Order: sequence, then structure tokens, then C-alpha cells
Amino acid sequence: MACCFKTLAGVVFVVLLLQAPVLWATDADPLQDFCVADLDGEVTVNGYPCKPASSAGDEFLFSSRLTKAGDVTANPNGSNVTELDVAEWPGVNTLGVSMNRVDFAVGGTNPPHIHPRATEVGMVLRGELLLGIIGSLDSGNRYYSKVVRAGETFVIPRGLMHFQYNVGKEEATMVVSFNSQNPGIVFVPLTLFGSNPPIPTPVLVKALRVDAGVVELLKSKFTGGY
Repeated sequence: MACCFKTLAGVVFVVLLLQAPVLWATDADPLQDFCVADLDGEVTVNGYPCKPASSAGDEFLFSSRLTKAGDVTANPNGSNVTELDVAEWPGVNTLGVSMNRVDFAVGGTNPPHIHPRATEVGMVLRGELLLGIIGSLDSGNRYYSKVVRAGETFVIPRGLMHFQYNVGKEEATMVVSFNSQNPGIVFVPLTLFGSNPPIPTPVLVKALRVDAGVVELLKSKFTGGY
């Protein structure tokens, strides 16, 4: 028994020793004040490599991108999303934060979508927005909704489908923050009917329980994107 125990202990020690370089190659805490993203860097990592501190300057700490309203007539949804993720604001690289501004025409909507990599917290700056959140199958696909007005806030858990719809009599604006430098977005209608290459029509016929003609009609609405 003692022999077997010693052998097992030796095997465990060797395995841990072999893993040690991997374990020591990472750190849960930041190792520098800032890591300004080198968007043109050739190194492939889960994110972006850092620019040399000597060439980063100090403008990376600030952005005026969200001060200007987006064009709410630019797409059929009647809304416009101004993104401020790491691609637009390299200073947030490795910090796990980003923001968006969304402007709405009267009757405009930010259609059902998902952020696969982030929880969202937001505030309505002006107007009135119907906010809808659809729970997972575990919740019975429960639909949560409320009209959120200027100054009021909301939270959307990571990965849950949600939308905003301007129910007011004037244009509306909201600003949201994410706990990811690159939260990602999956627009549900565009994903289903405008994917590249297209999802086979028979799959959608079965999934949506409609005729093929309906599926083809919906696909034709998204050939140019959302």
C-alpha cells in the first residue's frame, strides 16, 4: 500500500511540475497601469497585444465618440448604435469594459439581440423605451418588460435576448455599459435570415413551423444586412 501511495504521489508531482509553466504564465491581476490595444499587432491573443507605453500617448484615456447622435434613418429599424468597444477605444484593452450609445427615432427599435460575452447596464437619457428581456428555457421563456424613462436604469444578464422600442412621442437615447471590452452582438432576425452562407430553408421551415415561401420572403428582407 505504501509503495502504491508513493507511486501515485510521484505521478501527481510530475503532472504538476509539467503544468507549472502554464500556471505561472498568467496572472489574475493587471500587470501594468494600461495596455493600450495595438489594433494592427501581428500577435494573435485573446484580445489585443499592448502598444509600447512610449508610443501610447495619453489620449487613449478619453473619447468623445458618444457625444454625437447616430443617424436613426440609416436602417429600417429606426435606430442607430454607436459602439465604443476596444476597436473604437483601444484604451479599454484588458480592462473588461466598454460602452454603446443607441439613438431611436419615434417608433424605432433596437431589434431582439444577444450579447454573448457581457452583462449590460444602461440608462435612458431621454424619451421612453419599452425594454423587453426574454429569459432562458429554464425560466419558461419568461418575458420581462417595462417602459423605462429618462434617468431610469436597467440591467440585462449576459446571453439573454432583449430589445428596446421607442414608445414615446419624441426621439429617445440610451447609453449602456458592458463588463467586456468586446461584448459582441447577435441580432436574432439577421442571424436567422441573413446568415452567410444562408441557413437551409428546410431547417427554418421546421424550426419556425411556417411554409417555405414565408422563410424565403423573410430571407429577402435581410439580404443587405439589418
